[in-house]
Amino acid sequence: MAPVSVVTGANRGIGLALCRKLKSNGYQVIGACRKKSPELESLGVKIVEGVDVGVDGGCAPLSKVESRVDLLVCNAGILREDSLEDIDMAVLREQFEVNSLGPLRTYLALQDKLADNAKVCIVTSRMGSIEDNGSGGDRTRGGAITQTRPDTLASYGYRMSKAAVNMAGKTLSVDLKKKGIAVGILHPGFVATDMTAKYHGMEGVISAEESAADLVKIIEEKLHMDTTGTFWHRNGSVLPW
Repeated sequence: MAPVSVVTGANRGIGLALCRKLKSNGYQVIGACRKKSPELESLGVKIVEGVDVGVDGGCAPLSKVESRVDLLVCNAGILREDSLEDIDMAVLREQFEVNSLGPLRTYLALQDKLADNAKVCIVTSRMGSIEDNGSGGDRTRGGAITQTRPDTLASYGYRMSKAAVNMAGKTLSVDLKKKGIAVGILHPGFVATDMTAKYHGMEGVISAEESAADLVKIIEEKLHMDTTGTFWHRNGSVLPW
C-alpha cells in the first residue's frame, strides 16, 4: 500500500509543489488548506479544505483524514515584514499563531492517526536561526550576497516565530523518539512564491518545484531516528540554531 502524506498550506507555492512531488514519488497525498485552488485540484489528490492552522480549533477538518498517516508536512506559514521602527504587535502575534503554533496544532490534530515509524516535518526558515541572524539577505545559489534589501532584513515577527517553531520541532523530536517518529526541521531556500514577491519584492532564487524536490530527498534519504531533530538546509547541510 502506498504511504500516505498530509501537507498543509497545499493550495499554492511550496505546499503545492510538495504535493506534486510526493504524488510523483508514489505517495497518496492529502492536501490541507484554507481554500483549495484550481492548481491543487488539478493534481488529483485528496483535499481537505477549511484548515486554518492559525486559530484554535482550526485544524478540526483534519478529522476527515481516515487513513493512517506516514508523513506529515507542516508547511503553512505567513510572512509580514517589519522593522524596529514599525512593529505592530498584532501582526507579530499573527505570525506566532500561524508559524509557531500552527505546526503544533496540526500535529495534535493528527497525532492519533500517525503510523508507526511515521515522519513529521516542519517547513521553517533559516531566518529563525539565532546564530545566523544575518540570513535573509542571501539571494544567490552559492551563498554570495548579490541583492540585498536592508529594509526587509529585520523581520522581527517572522524571525521570532520561526525560531520558536524550530524549538517546537526539536522538542517534538525528543518527545516522539519513544514512538519511533522522526522529526525534520527544513529550510526550503529562497523560493519564488507569491509570498516572497509580495514581501521581498524579489523573484526568489529557486522554483518551488526545485525546493520541493530537495526537501523530499532529505525526507526520504536523510530523515530517520538517528537524525531526528536536525535543522536542515534544502541542500542537505545542517544549519546552526
